This record gives sequence, structure tokens and C-alpha cells, in this order.
Amino acid sequence: MIIGIDLGTTNSTVSVWQDGRAVLIPNALGDLLTPSAVSIDDAGALLVGFAARERQSTHPDRTATAFKRYMGTRHVTKLGGVAFTAEDLSAIVLGRLKADAEAYLGTTVSEAVITVPAYFNDRQRKATRRAGELAGLQVRRLLNEPTAAALAFGIQDCADREPFLVFDLGGGTFDVSIVEMFDGVVEVRASAGDNRLGGEDFNDAIMALARTRLDLAAMEALAAPALVHEIMRAAAERTRRALSDAAQAPFQVTIAGVQFETIVSAAEFEAQAAGLIERLRDPVLRSLRESDTRVDLLSEIVLVGGATRMPVVRKAVTRMFSRFPNASVHPDHAVGLGAAVQAALLAKDAALDEIRLSDVCPFSLGVDTTERDARGALHGGLFSPVIERNTPIPASRISYFRTLADNQREVQFGIYQGEAREVRNNIKLGEITVPVPPRPAGMVGVECRFSYDSSGLLEVDVHVPETGMTRNLVILDEVDAMTERDVAQRRELLAALKYHPREEAANAALLARAARCYESFIGAERERIGHGTLEFQAALERQDPRGIRIAHGQLSGLLDTLEGERFL
Repeated sequence: MIIGIDLGTTNSTVSVWQDGRAVLIPNALGDLLTPSAVSIDDAGALLVGFAARERQSTHPDRTATAFKRYMGTRHVTKLGGVAFTAEDLSAIVLGRLKADAEAYLGTTVSEAVITVPAYFNDRQRKATRRAGELAGLQVRRLLNEPTAAALAFGIQDCADREPFLVFDLGGGTFDVSIVEMFDGVVEVRASAGDNRLGGEDFNDAIMALARTRLDLAAMEALAAPALVHEIMRAAAERTRRALSDAAQAPFQVTIAGVQFETIVSAAEFEAQAAGLIERLRDPVLRSLRESDTRVDLLSEIVLVGGATRMPVVRKAVTRMFSRFPNASVHPDHAVGLGAAVQAALLAKDAALDEIRLSDVCPFSLGVDTTERDARGALHGGLFSPVIERNTPIPASRISYFRTLADNQREVQFGIYQGEAREVRNNIKLGEITVPVPPRPAGMVGVECRFSYDSSGLLEVDVHVPETGMTRNLVILDEVDAMTERDVAQRRELLAALKYHPREEAANAALLARAARCYESFIGAERERIGHGTLEFQAALERQDPRGIRIAHGQLSGLLDTLEGERFL
């Protein structure tokens, strides 16, 4: 059994191909979306998902969100005195999704397809794969998110389609892909993106607007700046969501019992986010240019990702393409459903016998070289691409080089990924050296072949025709490579953390939500929340299942009513 996982910046999903179709698997709370959030409570118990996200504004020092943006880096987050890398935190979320899938399917799950932004580089992809390994999963394939969305969109009727554009704006990343379907082949013709652009940045735009209108000094006199920031961040997200259905919405925060409020209009938000909207254009233009596709030849503009719900984004897309986009696929579900399709393709499910997937290499791959200018001066550290970005994969390409100095005895190639002219601005993937016979400069030729497949594996062969010598290198992440022992040790470390039992997840989530709401309201509403929380906690202490069920429903209903009234 291979499951599909959309490991998102804001929310994640887990899916499976079942009875001839892709199905999203509900979590312990019955929801199809699991917030990509991790928190440690005062007792040292680990909270994942909704319960963790609700603690972001009340316990920012013990809660982590949006850590996907740090994948492939050495950034460390400390929660309750415990240090976590982005891989560790992602592994915790993946482990929860794995447990949800096993509970739903009634069987052990050991293999998965995990989606990544199309513009994730080699380090970020390897970090995602390692996170899957730490969660106890064999990662069968890393699938580009817009490609996954294209699969979900394309298999609805399996009809041939002229090139269409997948516009994928999630919580933390932005991807664009040009895709075509013909004779059952889903062909990605080009991809581009921005790994630092998403819904979180639009939240920041609303926060920046609110900061100019609220008394920030008064707020920080009541609470630590870090806590104020998280409370405002949560309020900004609520305001942004409310603006999806209204011309204006309140921005409300309550700190130490004092309420601060302002009104944000859709027009003000659009003006504040103008720079972000402008950043959406470049990846779109790049993907069109590199796929040699004219805008008027696109059959559809398919919206994917929760952030595309924003009217400001839909309006920008409509202006950009002079037509209304296609919103027929669920923006939060499409990538996860596509991952399940890819899982079924790997499992060779008979229902998908006619479907084939062709993807592209998202970054250029090449070597460092030295070149002479017109005056004969040498310039080293220059990038020479062997496989250009957006080359259909699997791909194998060869480039030819010659020795630079008299009596040179070896040729050394640094292997890089990126687009910059100088290799120091690209990502180094590895290094390979081959001996050459001593000859005058330029008299010995060297062939360098790159082979790159759909799983992200890069193989480099360097051949010297004069001697027949060949050196081969399969690229690994030399800096961060983990041995089996490393993986085992990190798994033990993560397993030692106490989790709330699955059956208690709903209760933990409700208590976290109540705590957040208590801080958000004042007056009579705050008293009602406090009383309802006490009643629910008392029911938990009595351990009477029926009483817990009734109290849970009462408190949940109260919070739904109060939070709904906020935007009436």
C-alpha cells in the first residue's frame, strides 16, 4: 500500500487510491486537512496538527509552524528546551499522517509519495526524503506539487487537453507549471516558482497595515514582543480569510484583557499586497517563455493552493491572463489527490493503465569551468550547464571539455545545481576527479555525461577517450548525508517524545482552541468561554465517555457561535 502525502507549509493531507479513485483520508478529528504545526505542552507531551496550531498565539515559544520554509537548511527551532530541525518537525507531521492512514485503512503503511514545490532544490528535496525516512516511510517518489495538481485535474475525464497552466499558491510557496495531456500522457512542459512566496506573506501584509494603526507600544507593554507578534499573526490570518467573502473585515487582538481593533478593507489589503502580486508575474512569464507557449494558446488556468481563494489573487490572475481562471478542483485537496494518483501509478493500478506522467528537471545541472576572455585572461568558477532547467526527464546529456594547462594530470569537476553564472551562487552537489595523461594544454578531451531521472537521482560519468578511463558518481548530499545509524538515532529521539493518544486528539485540540479564544475575547464572552472550559475539563477528569461527549459538543458549539459572531 502506497499512500500520497501533500506536506504543506500551512496544512498537510494524506490520501490513497481506493476503488478506482483518489480519496483523502480524514485525521483523528475527522478533518481532511491537518495543520503543519507541532507544539510541546507543559507536561512535555507532543501536540500535532490543529491542537498545536491553536497554541501558536498563546505559546509561541513551544509551537512551530511554517517550518517547511527551512527545509534543507541548518535552522534549529527550540520547543520546550528541545531542539528540532525542519526535518524533525516535518517527520513528526508525516508520522501523524501515517498513523491517520493506518487507522483509516486498518493496515500498516510503509511507502509514500510525498509532494514538494516544483522549485525545491536538491538539498530541500533530500531533506524532505529524510523526513519521510524518519517517520518510518520509504519515500517512493518526490512529486512536484503543480504536477500532482495537474494529475488530479487531468484524470477527471482523461480527455486530451491543449496546454494548461497550473497556478499553485500555497501557504508558503508559489509554483507554476505548463502541462499538456494527450493520449493518456500528462506532460509537464515547464515549471517555475518562488519558494518564499505564499499565504503567510499576505498575512504579513495585513499585519504591517495593522501595525500602523494600532498602539504597538501599548501592546508590547502588556506582553512580550514575540507573543504580541504571534497574536497579531493569528489575527491577520483571520482577517485575510474574512476578506475572501467581505469588502472589509475587523483586525482584532486581545492582550492581557485589553482589546485592540481596526478595520481593514479589501482595497487597502490589495494596495498593501501590491508588491506580492507583482512577484506572481515572473514565474508565470518564465514558464510560458521556456515552454514556448503563448498565453492565448492556454486552454485553462487552473487554481491550486489555499491562498488562491483570496479575491485579490483571483483578480490578479484574471487581469494577467484576460480570462477567468478554472477553480473546479478543490484548492486545498488537489495536490494531495494527485499524490494518490502517482502512488497508484507506481503500484501499477489497472484503473490507470492508460495514464503516463512526464515531468521536467526544475533546475539546471552542470559543472564549474574556467574560461579565457578576449585578452587571454583566465576566469574560474563559472557555471557550465549540462542539463538545462525544464528539460523533460528522465534525461541524459553530454558536454565536452579540454585540459587547461600544459602537462595537466587530472581534471576535477564540481557538480552544481542552479542558474547563476558564478558557481558560488549555486548549490554544490558533489565533486568528481579523473586522471588525464600529461599533454600540452587543450590536447586532452574529457566527456562529462549527466543522467537525471524522475526520482531526483543524478548520475555523473566522466570519460577520457584517450585512455578509456571513466569515473562515475551518484550524487548524494555529502554535507548532510545520514547513515542508517544516524536515521535510527534520530528516530529514537523523536519516538521518545510523548504523544497525546489518538483518541484524545480531539479533546486536546478543543482545549487549545478554547485557550486561544479566551485570550481573544473580553467581557461576558470571555466569562462564557472560561466557564465552558471548566465544565469540559471537569468532564475529562470524571472520565465518563458520555459526559465528555456532551461537554465537548457544548464547548465546541459555544466557540463556533462566538467566532462566527465576530465577523457578522
